[in-house]
Amino acid sequence: MDSFDGLTFPNPADLPRIDTVLERVMRRQRIRLTYLWRHHHLPDLDTPRTFTEKVQARKLACRDPRLPWLTDKLAAKAHVCAMLGPEWIVPTLWHGAQLPVCPDWPLPLVIKARHGCNQNMFLRDRAPDWDAVRARSARWMRRPYGLWLDEWAYRAVPRGILTEPFIGRNGQFPVDYKIYVFDGRAAFIQVHLARESAHRWLLYDRSRQPVSDSAEREGHLFPASIIAMVEAAEMLGRGFDFVRCDFYDTDAGPKFGEFAFYPGSGLDPFDPPSLDMEIGAHWQLPDRL
Repeated sequence: MDSFDGLTFPNPADLPRIDTVLERVMRRQRIRLTYLWRHHHLPDLDTPRTFTEKVQARKLACRDPRLPWLTDKLAAKAHVCAMLGPEWIVPTLWHGAQLPVCPDWPLPLVIKARHGCNQNMFLRDRAPDWDAVRARSARWMRRPYGLWLDEWAYRAVPRGILTEPFIGRNGQFPVDYKIYVFDGRAAFIQVHLARESAHRWLLYDRSRQPVSDSAEREGHLFPASIIAMVEAAEMLGRGFDFVRCDFYDTDAGPKFGEFAFYPGSGLDPFDPPSLDMEIGAHWQLPDRL
């Protein structure tokens, strides 16, 4: 076991890495069917070429013990704090298995699951229905995340809840910069805007030139901190064939968000579709996943 700030985490080397033949066959069929459902064609899992196919190949076979460690939102903060310094992380106000009955945390506030994705709540300046908040967070704790899409890294993350201060400006979400890093080199920057009202994403190359149709149409003025974000992403991404490193632009400087090893579970289409092949060309999968 390893520890950080009173937390304990499983040793990644102790995680199971061998599946039965039946489990592997069933996982392959599930991955093929979910890919067909979203992309309307079957993936090539034997010689994947597109980015979304390579995400499926990682789900199918990669059992790198580092992935669960960095998928854990609390462990990821510990890692980034050690690598980049405490100024890069959003402080954790509280963590545990069940939200307390009468907390005194200042609003606005973010509540999220440490073990899952898209499991979060944003509490504004007005008093929330705390019973409803506790009930919703309790549902996150009832089952592990990632099973139905075969995202193995989530399965070993300890289930838990954490709270953080809201880091947006004037009650609005901060701009989210998701940096695609291949073998330690940032190749693309995905910019997420207006998550609560008109959510959309724009894709740029490392020189901040638009590559998606949406980026060509709309454009985006990058903050000066994007240079530091790219450098930080490349430092964090060393030693991985691919990882997406997410950051937020805030008044207090750039803040780390999370690591993503299966962006969109490889099921989200690109705009234009040819980007799938272009991005995939940067990802050199290991001979043995």
